[in-house]
Amino acid sequence: MGPTASGKTSVAVELAQTMPVELISVDSALVYRDMNIGTAKPDAATLARAPHHLIDIRDPTDAYSAAAFRHDALRLMHDITQRGKIPLLVGGTMLYFKALREGLSTLPQADPEVRAELDAEIARHGIQHLHRQLALADAETAARLSPNDTQRIQRAMEIYRLTGQPMSVLLKQKMDSELPYRILPIALIPGERSVLHQRIAARFEKMLGQGLIEELRALRQRYTLHPDLPSMRCVGYRQAWQLIEGEISEAQLLETGIAATRQLAKRQLTWLRSMPDNIEIDCLAHGLAQQAKNTIGQWLHV
Repeated sequence: MGPTASGKTSVAVELAQTMPVELISVDSALVYRDMNIGTAKPDAATLARAPHHLIDIRDPTDAYSAAAFRHDALRLMHDITQRGKIPLLVGGTMLYFKALREGLSTLPQADPEVRAELDAEIARHGIQHLHRQLALADAETAARLSPNDTQRIQRAMEIYRLTGQPMSVLLKQKMDSELPYRILPIALIPGERSVLHQRIAARFEKMLGQGLIEELRALRQRYTLHPDLPSMRCVGYRQAWQLIEGEISEAQLLETGIAATRQLAKRQLTWLRSMPDNIEIDCLAHGLAQQAKNTIGQWLHV
């Protein structure tokens, strides 16, 4: 596990060359087909060396949930262990890791009437207004969400209005939580946050140079997309969409894209810091893959 630009993929690929592992991607953006540049998807040569499960399994018009991930991951983990290998899960979508390790809660299904009411409120007052309402009803969830995260704010308010209980409370009422595996949670944490920020800036500039805008234009021609789709809310694509629509300039695209990626990394690090049993390795240290391999080797022989 680790924040964006921490080197997770390169470590996992190296481990796959010398250890009996199969890789399972834990990334809510890599599930989408044809979204390659903005997701930093491993290229064909890398995937040939180290195949990843759960990459390119959905069209950008589709949704993919933590529940779907848990179902798929458990199935794959069973199959991999049956083949005599070790599942190595790699990625930065912390909600997926949490769902896998702790199970899922029983939350109410979406209600069209409540959704329509919330849509109308957002249209009248804006999503920040709804976020302030959520802070009064469920301070814990509101603090975790960006004030601009329309989908998750709306869902949290929908749950509160349907049940009268905060989503944060319901999420703690886990079901189907037993994970039938010993796990070793390794977190790649930057020893120097500013260096990670430099990596993030360089990588986003590289994405633009590789053709992120052209990739999004092609996606819009191939699929029926709109900016509220989960795929199009991914960092990078959201800002590129704004550029194509004439809402921001190229200079603003670079600035907002880097800022949004830094915010993503900050949220990922907050999640990781809240997991007390993680074994932390400095992702900026020399010999990162070897450190991870040594840690895994010691754990396997305990």
